[in-house]
Order: sequence, then structure tokens, then C-alpha cells
Amino acid sequence: MTRGAAALLARGAYSLVLRLATPAYLLRLVWRSRREPLYRHALGERLGFGPKAAPGRLWIHAVSLGETRAAAALVDELRRQRPDLRLLLTHGTATGRAAGAALLQAGDAQAWLPYDTPGAVRRFLVRQRPRCGVLMETETWPNLMHAMHVAGMPLVLANARLSARSLAKGERLAALMRPAAECITIALAQTEADAARLRAAGVPEAAVLGNLKFDMSPPPDLLERGRAWRAALARPVVLAASTREGEEPPLLAAWRALARPRPLLLLVPRHPQRFTEVAGLVRAEGLALVRRSEHPDALPAAIGQADVWLGDTLGEMPLYYALADVALLGGSFAPLGGQNLIEAAACGCPLLMGPHTFNFAQAAELAIAAGAAARVPDLDAGVRRAVALAADAQARADRTAMAAAALAFAHRHRGAAARMAATVLEAMRA
Repeated sequence: MTRGAAALLARGAYSLVLRLATPAYLLRLVWRSRREPLYRHALGERLGFGPKAAPGRLWIHAVSLGETRAAAALVDELRRQRPDLRLLLTHGTATGRAAGAALLQAGDAQAWLPYDTPGAVRRFLVRQRPRCGVLMETETWPNLMHAMHVAGMPLVLANARLSARSLAKGERLAALMRPAAECITIALAQTEADAARLRAAGVPEAAVLGNLKFDMSPPPDLLERGRAWRAALARPVVLAASTREGEEPPLLAAWRALARPRPLLLLVPRHPQRFTEVAGLVRAEGLALVRRSEHPDALPAAIGQADVWLGDTLGEMPLYYALADVALLGGSFAPLGGQNLIEAAACGCPLLMGPHTFNFAQAAELAIAAGAAARVPDLDAGVRRAVALAADAQARADRTAMAAAALAFAHRHRGAAARMAATVLEAMRA
């Protein structure tokens, strides 16, 4: 069988599976909308339906909240370099779409990314008629990418990263994934290692332009409020930032085992649909809980007696980092690859990370080398180190040095947004 025939067969099998799974996909969206009503909005867009749009927009797809925040820096720079630019923003999650709405200006549009069946993709491209497409970070949609390639639409993978683990997975599905990668016009990689893996995956051209997340500027009002609240608290604060499923139980058990008086644990789960679940885990551990969402405008009166303050709000991570003396990086204490550590650095928060940071490998090592972060072997060690940094008066100098190093580290690596915007606009003109 020729390579082209194998690719056609693989994409056909993939499309058949997606068609058969479409009812389950739609039911899952409706199920998720019980907690996040935005998932019920414009369901037809998921199948490529919706109003026809003016042609020629630059299309940017940011699947979820983290990608949308990174896209914001790119959007700002694109508008600076080309003020008349009109955008189409697409997303896959409710949090991404809600954040993306704040980026829209007159003449822009927003929609859900269509399900990756041939029919949905065809309807989406006919209705939206973008001039060029930008996928943020790691997105791969074989039918969509093939359709854009056939139509002659440039496709840029921006802020691109690819871990060794993801490359290995892609190689096991090479008949499907390699042709998709070959449809990318250019990948704008975060690191040399990412670029090398993207080329190995089949991307024709990869340029190393840095990481957009260094160009994200924390909102000053959130930083100011966080610092004011930290000054008003009479106890140290340890932040568990963007924790993932499976990390909270051992964290809470380790916290409960601490001798009193304990620091305040500010616990912020990564996914909003887990807020209530995590609140239940805190109570089951016998720890006194206060929820941020129940006191939106001020420090809660019960915060002095609470063991855990649950950060169950969206868009307030800079406030939480400014509140904390030190943070534990969620996603790094289970084999999940870690979360964005750059935001912590930009807020001047010292960071402790676990052994699993393969999604941000170079940024993690650079942060450690800069003195902005440190690695610990597991959650128990992380809790002990965090409490020592936050609560020990003798560790104040270490904490201050890490905070200063974090700010310097974040500032030193800025500039990716300007480079990527220029390259995207060049691809759009091609």
C-alpha cells in the first residue's frame, strides 16, 4: 500500500469513528452544560453550522483557558502591527470561550471549533472563509488541516510545543498524524527541542520564536488586591496552583498532618467543574474550608480560622500568586506534565515543582537555573519545603531572592509575541 493510500484509509477510518460518536459527543456537551451552561450555547457551531461571516478574517483557535490567555498576547501584538485586522476566535471549552470574548473588537467574530468530521469542517470553512488559520500550541485536527491544505489556506501552529511523549504517541498513529502535520505551513516553536520534534513529526518548517506566555502581563489591579490582602493576613500563605485530579488527596492529607499553627493553604484546582468535588475532599479530610466564590469582594471574616481557602473563581490566578508566599505547581506531582509556571514568575511568586514538568521542560529548567523555582521529589517534600519557606522567619531572605529572580526571569524572556505576530501576518499575505 502506498503512503498516500494509507493516509486516505487512516483518515477515512478516523472520520467514520467520529461520525458514529457524534451523538455521544453532543450528549457529553449537554451533560457538561449542567455545571457550565455555556456548553449549551450555539451547539450547531460544533457541527459547522452558523451564520455566514465576512471573508478574510485571521482565524485563531485557542482550545481552552490557558491557550486563550497566551493568544491574548499575540492578539495585542497583531493589532499593534496591523490595526485594521479582523479576527475569528474559536474555542473548544467554555472557559476558553468566556476568556476569548474579552479579546473581541468591532468586526471580530467568535465560534466553537467544529467537530473534526469532514462535513462539519466543510461547513465551517464555507461559512467562515478565513484568510489564514492559527492553531495555538498543540492542536491537531486531521480533517480540518487537510481541508485547509486542499483549499490553499495557510496554517500556522503558534507557540508550538511537542513533548517526547506526544511525539511517540503520534508515531504510533503516523498514517493519520503525519499527513496532518505536513499540512502546517510553519510551526512557531517555543524551544529548539520542540522544533526538532515537530520536524520529526512531519511539520515542513519550524522556527524557534520563544514562548508567548512570557509576554502575558498580569492585571495590575489583581496584583494590587492580592498584595493588599496578603498584608492584611496575619499568617503565611501557601498556594497550590492549578491542581489536577489525584493531587488533592495526598496534598490535603499532608496538610492535615502539619503541626498547628498551620499556614493557610490557598487551593486552586485547574478545572472549574471540579470545584465542588475538591470542596468535598477538603471537608472529608476534616479541614476548615472557606470558598473564594462566597466572598467576592473582601477577605472573609473566617479566614483566620480556616485551614483551606478554595480558589473557586476564574481569571484570578494573578491575585492568588500575589497573595501567596510560595506556590506548589499543580500537574507536576502526578505524571501530567505540569502547568504554566511562567505566570507565577511574572507575578513574582516563588515556585516549587514536582518531578513531572515535561509539558514545560525547558521553561522549568530555566526557572530553576535562574533561582526562580526549585524542584522537589514529591508532594510531602513539597509541603515541607513550602511551609519552611513561607513560615520560617529565617527563610525570608531566600523567599525574597526567589521572588526577585522570578520577576527577572519572566522579563528576560519576553518578545515572542512581536516575532510571532510578524510571522503570522507574513503567512496571511502569502
